[in-house]
This record gives sequence, C-alpha cells and structure tokens, in this order.
Amino acid sequence: MSTLLSVQGVSKRFGGLTAVDNASLEVVDGSITGLIGPNGAGKTTLFTVIAGFEPATAGTVRFEGRDITGLPAHVRAMQGIARTFQIVQPFAGLSVRENIAVGAFLRHKARHAALEQADAVGHQVGLGPLLDQSAGQLTVAGRKRLELARALATAPRLLLLDEVLAGLNPSEIRDMMPVVQAIRSSGVTILIVEHVMQAVMSLCDTVHVLAQGRIIAAGPPGAVSRDPAVIEAYLGHGAAARMQAQDIRQAEARGRNPGAHHA
Repeated sequence: MSTLLSVQGVSKRFGGLTAVDNASLEVVDGSITGLIGPNGAGKTTLFTVIAGFEPATAGTVRFEGRDITGLPAHVRAMQGIARTFQIVQPFAGLSVRENIAVGAFLRHKARHAALEQADAVGHQVGLGPLLDQSAGQLTVAGRKRLELARALATAPRLLLLDEVLAGLNPSEIRDMMPVVQAIRSSGVTILIVEHVMQAVMSLCDTVHVLAQGRIIAAGPPGAVSRDPAVIEAYLGHGAAARMQAQDIRQAEARGRNPGAHHA
C-alpha cells in the first residue's frame, strides 16, 4: 500500500521550548494510524504542524508525495487534510445541520448543496435525529460527533482525530468506535491521537509513540504496548523491569500451583 502522509525530521520550537523533536512517521493510505504518548509529549503540536496551523521549525511534511511543508492550513484543507480539536467549540446559535454545513462550504459554494452534504454526514456520524436541534443543546458525546462531522464535511482524504473519545463514558466510546471504523471503510485515511488504549488497540493498524517530543517506538499496537521504552514513558523509570519481575513471580506461582488459575 502507498504512503499518504510522510513526516520526516519535523521539529517545532516555541522560543526555548522544543515541543516536537526530529519526529518522523508515515501513514499508509487506507489505514488507521495511532499517535500515542503521555500528557505533554507533543502529540497535538505535531498534529497542528501536519494540518498547517503552525509552521515546522525544521523537517518536511509530504502529502500524496507532494511537499506541503510551507503551505497554510486552508490550502492543506483544500488538498484533503482535515482535523478535529480536543476542545469542541460549536456555533451554539446554529443548528447541528448548519454547524456541519460550515465544513461542507469548503467543497460546495451553494447553500443547498452544503446543507445536503451536512445531512449526509450528520447521518453518517449518528446525528441524523438531531440535525434540527441547536448545537448548544448537545451532550458531550453529541458535541464530539459534531466535531467529527464538521471535519468530515470537508471531504478529506486524511482525517486527523485529536482525542475524539476524550470525555466519553465506556458506553459512548463503544458506540463511537464503529463510527470511526466506518469512516475508514468509506475511503478516508485516519491518523488518531488517543489516550483510550482500548480504542487504540482495537482501531489502529500501526501505532507511533511520542515521548518528550520524540518518536520512541512504532509498530503494531500489541508489540508497541509491550515495548519497555513505551512502558517507562508512561509509568516511569524502572516500570518495565518491575512489570517483568511481577510476570515472572506470577508464572512461578502458577508453576507451583498449576490449578490456581482455574479456581
């Protein structure tokens, strides 16, 4: 499969603070790729650079083989890159349909065409019954779906999802995951920043781990979750060794009492 997005050696500095440090990753066309890491690792900053809201201090970003490093966000949106934001801020005075249509106007100049696109996208993300409701009346889960819909209404090839599951309860997360999978099935490639590991393990084909601005691991979700460097990034120095010692003790206990795990 071909590479849709290629980030090579990207750094982003704010004065003396290096938020992203020589980060490289690739997103394969048609995949769901995860970007995970502890709080403050630089994940949202890297998203912001990829989407064009902030310029890279160093490195290159390529989309569909083209160098887009110097292009502003609105040009990248026209080329097919859309993103969601962690803090959802709908236009509270507009209906759900009208909020989604704001994104649809990128491709449709006529109001009726944008509203038709908004209807289709609203149903796709599960907001069909709420299209005429004021966006200000939506629950947290509804606002998350609206944020997803507004980005999706721009008809992207690459969708950057920034913690779209944050703030949802377990039931809402289970309901949202098939929506994300269906978006991928419709032909949209996804790069997702997420802290809900259950979702990362279920949704992602490949995961990249960012810690202190650097990519420290990449690969299938299962392998990455067992990587000692990843465990230490999340749980602190020495955590990997402690977990390994615990696993050994549990295995030895099972060996001394083989029937214990069946009790």
